[in-house]
Amino acid sequence: MKNVCFYFKIHQPYRLKRYRFFDIGNDHYYYDDFADDDIITRLAETSYIPMMDTLLDIIRETNGAFKCAVSVSGTALEQLQQYVPECVDKLKALADTGCVEFLSTTFSHSLASLEDPEEFIREVKMESDIIYRTLGIKTKTFVNTELIYDDDIAMLISGMGFKTCLTAGAKHVLGWKSPNYVYKSASAPKLKLLLTNDKLSEDISRNFNNPEWPEYPLNADKYMDWIAALPEEEQVVNLYFNMDTFGSFIPASTGIFQFMRALPRFAAERNIVFTTPSEVTSKLKSVGELSIPYPISNIDEARDVSAWKGNDLQREALRKLYGVSERVSLCTDRRLKKDWEYLQSADHFFYMSTKNLADGASHAAFSPYDSPFAAFTNYMNVLADFLVRVEEQYPESIDNEELNSLLLTIRNQASEIESLNKEVKALRANTDESTDGADVKKIEDKPAKKKRTAKK
Repeated sequence: MKNVCFYFKIHQPYRLKRYRFFDIGNDHYYYDDFADDDIITRLAETSYIPMMDTLLDIIRETNGAFKCAVSVSGTALEQLQQYVPECVDKLKALADTGCVEFLSTTFSHSLASLEDPEEFIREVKMESDIIYRTLGIKTKTFVNTELIYDDDIAMLISGMGFKTCLTAGAKHVLGWKSPNYVYKSASAPKLKLLLTNDKLSEDISRNFNNPEWPEYPLNADKYMDWIAALPEEEQVVNLYFNMDTFGSFIPASTGIFQFMRALPRFAAERNIVFTTPSEVTSKLKSVGELSIPYPISNIDEARDVSAWKGNDLQREALRKLYGVSERVSLCTDRRLKKDWEYLQSADHFFYMSTKNLADGASHAAFSPYDSPFAAFTNYMNVLADFLVRVEEQYPESIDNEELNSLLLTIRNQASEIESLNKEVKALRANTDESTDGADVKKIEDKPAKKKRTAKK
């Protein structure tokens, strides 16, 4: 029996406004609210809401047999709450079906896993918290920014209690192996790995609306035939998409939503079931360990992290940003903390890329800037102002030893508070038990007292 798991990602960064050198020190608001409102509202109307309605309809029509997974970055969820609250209602409706697993990720879709382990852990906790507050769901499965993963990151993920992680089925890592199995991490054996089937994912995301593709047009019958034709022992197929692929990159007029609605019927005819990542890793054993010493991702043919760290501009911006992470962690200024989160979004560094894609286009084609250098200049102007504000909070005159001492004190205090809270709970529990026992004794004593009075 084949298991198919659809993953849908929703992410939007807070876009930076045009920020000039002369704004440094004078203007501390960095964001293009108009662009954020316009883009997320348009995507919600053309993509997010129609796709969520489609998923809800499929779940109802199949009586819950259709299942899938969704990840929503914290920055996207905040914007949806602000500009398109009806979209959040749709997410809640999906959560209420019990057929959609919401995944944990990084709050701002950041590169913290590559730059700062402590910040990475903090971001993941923030993301899990906002998903629980908004949707009432405790996340069990983790998916990093653009599926970034390596052995070191695996240990961090496992250390946070996650049992399952989704990452890219990169050919240079798998070699002769197939992505259609459950694996486990070589560095964290308790962590199970699910790998994306890039070919089958791209058959939809890249080729569904491509008349030059030899298999065009793609229909649900043909697609399920391809999955059914996979070797019998390959039991799980993971299909990963940006949700705005449906309705935005592939317009509704192409029939993409009808294609999705037809999949369950043809899947049932071929004994193919839909599942969630937690379900599939609970019922399937891993076939072996997978060691990934260098970071991989789902971007570009190289499937590495050069889309964000491939040139000197990107590396300098990242070095400057994460160089103040310890100082920011000590700050109590909420606005400064928010800016720190928003400036970490990987999108800002993606816009600085000078790489060419497989089809000859460049990353700049997805950028709101005229060039990678313009993206770098605008970001560094914003970052310069941000660093001035951090300097005002914790000057560079505080050396690293003193800073580390402050951090250690804060961490020890947090541990001590947690320990004291546990003691208080234990004492309250003991007090309640003692009180209950005393009340019972009083009740038992009352009849005996009456008997003695009767004798007299």
